[in-house]
Amino acid sequence: MSVTEISVISFGYLHGDPPADANLVLDLRRHFRDPHISPGLRYQTAHDLPVRRAVLGTPGIRELISTAALVADAFDAGPGGAPLTIAVGCAGGRHRAATVAMALADRLRKTGSPVTLVHRDLGKPVVERTVTGDAVAPAARENGEPR
Repeated sequence: MSVTEISVISFGYLHGDPPADANLVLDLRRHFRDPHISPGLRYQTAHDLPVRRAVLGTPGIRELISTAALVADAFDAGPGGAPLTIAVGCAGGRHRAATVAMALADRLRKTGSPVTLVHRDLGKPVVERTVTGDAVAPAARENGEPR
């Protein structure tokens, strides 16, 4: 492969915008079920097996990972050989994005690509949300309850 290096970055949109230097951004928010809605998974992360199983068992996720790897190959086929940054985002960055980023990085490494994996928001606290998925502003909470 001619790509100098591939960076795979997971992030949560509720913590900020995607990395500005991303060549490819995968937005998982609206197309794939959010493990955050399951109380048993809400406070776990992609480092926990039940979260990884839930995310990787979601219809379409494995195909998305395969396709993203093919896109990385297409970038690699170009004459530039410049570094490639793939950003994977979901709402909070703790479940879907981190799991998909981990699986994508593993897959790319198996092809011999030098891959750096960064979880920008994985260690941040869970963002409490409304039923529609909007973040509950900290000022709107009293005693931990949304207004």
